[in-house]
Amino acid sequence: MKKKVVALGLTAGLMVSPVFSPEALGSPNISEKVNFSEKTGTPQFISGKLTKASTKSPETIVFDYLMEKQIAFKFKGNAKLSFQVKEKKKDELGFTYLRIQQVYKGTPVYGAVLTAHVNKDGVLTALSGAPFANLDKKQNLKKTKNVSKNDAVSLGEKALVSEVGSQPDYEYKPKSESVIYMKDGEAHYAYLVNYNFLAPEPGNWNYFVDAVTGEILWKVNEIHEAKGGAGKPGGGTTTGGTDTVGSGKGVLGDTKSLNTYLSSSTYYLQDRTRGGGVFTYDASNRTRLPGSLWADGDNLFNASYDGAAVDAHYYAGQTYDYYLNTHNRNSYDGNGAALKSTVHYGRNYNNAFWNGQQMVYGDGDGTTFIPLSGALDVIAHELTHAVTDTTADLIYQNESGAINESMSDIFGTLVEFDANNNPDWEIGEDIYTPNKSGDALRSMSDPAKYGDPDHYSVRYTGTQDNGGVHINSGIGNKAAYLLSQGGTHYGVNVTGIGTAKTGAIYYRALTQYLTPSSNFSQLRSAAVQAATDLYGAGSAEVASVNAAYNAVGVN
Repeated sequence: MKKKVVALGLTAGLMVSPVFSPEALGSPNISEKVNFSEKTGTPQFISGKLTKASTKSPETIVFDYLMEKQIAFKFKGNAKLSFQVKEKKKDELGFTYLRIQQVYKGTPVYGAVLTAHVNKDGVLTALSGAPFANLDKKQNLKKTKNVSKNDAVSLGEKALVSEVGSQPDYEYKPKSESVIYMKDGEAHYAYLVNYNFLAPEPGNWNYFVDAVTGEILWKVNEIHEAKGGAGKPGGGTTTGGTDTVGSGKGVLGDTKSLNTYLSSSTYYLQDRTRGGGVFTYDASNRTRLPGSLWADGDNLFNASYDGAAVDAHYYAGQTYDYYLNTHNRNSYDGNGAALKSTVHYGRNYNNAFWNGQQMVYGDGDGTTFIPLSGALDVIAHELTHAVTDTTADLIYQNESGAINESMSDIFGTLVEFDANNNPDWEIGEDIYTPNKSGDALRSMSDPAKYGDPDHYSVRYTGTQDNGGVHINSGIGNKAAYLLSQGGTHYGVNVTGIGTAKTGAIYYRALTQYLTPSSNFSQLRSAAVQAATDLYGAGSAEVASVNAAYNAVGVN
């Protein structure tokens, strides 16, 4: 989440047009609707009755289909050598869904992930995600690697130091993995090197280093920003104590009940009632994480300095409850991962972020922001980035990055409605510009109010903001608002279906249909398919999804 500081230079451009034709895959006897990607030259979303009923395993059904459509997907050889199943789950509707990684000679192709859905009758109903075409013909993949993993780390670090201005102080040792990276239509053996640090500024950078030449092919900062008493140090947790309930005053002065933990006559902001726990830490205006586990002597967290911690702790719990009670998701990873928050990060720090491991909140400077943990939609926004990281894993650049940001805005708002916390369709209004009423970081109901595009034809196409990840989130945000609340936009009328159904559709789209490289056209297909699964192909809900995306110009 981030407030833009640049004016929009908006230009209209061509969007990849879906092709709806069974002949596109060479099988006129099977019901198929195909969304075709001109960028990859392969289908990017296929839905319908793609196969006949079968008693075979879901994996076999999917691989048989890929083999049958080998020409369309443009790979050679056995499908099991070009695609690897990375995840398999069965959902509450009876579908088995698979996440499948494209590989070439065992090396994963970055961003090339597919999802497949097989129903209870053994029918393949959807295949989402566009694999890259004709890797066997890419000349660069015939070259010999001359760069080692350690060399790649050093080469990336040299470029990183130039980018951030000084040697980073790493949170953990840089990690390097082999991938195939596609750039301008050519494939490269590469190393993906991750650098995670807080100084000289927070960063979670991915560098892609050519394994043949050592060239930096691409770089992106995966930090997901929100602008965009002494406890136990070092992120420790307390044991041998008692679960208790205290209370405290939040940033805006309201009183909240808090799940705490009593150990050795000290009360800690440690909630053991939710998944792997909710833990809130104090950075003490420094830039070390996680800081000290928040402690108090009387279980009453009413001092002004307590406010940021009270809200971070309470709102993390509310966000956990929303995902568990509404979507049956146990924490952001679905497996009860601990929710860790650090407040009072830095001095006058006008931001909040998810760093890939935990949430971090600055206090603001009192003019642009007050403590950023004081807004439920901000906290739910940041935690939704974590949900995205562990499901669709949307690449934080260009259209996939804009979808990433939009998903966080959507669920940040839906959590606010679920908790009945003065809900609205504005983002960050509770903590932004305290001396100015009526404004916010972004508006979902009217993105143009803050200079964001509300239609695909006026999207931002520049390079700032990682290719407009916060800016272009307005397109997805407007579609979600229209789907929930209804309205007429660009002459298209949309019938609203309410927040509950909107949340169900977007949650299913995010966790089961979107893939790392998804674009807005795939988002539409994913939302339509999710609504079809939940409510039926001819339902009013599917009609509203289609109308919402028509209204924002996404085909």
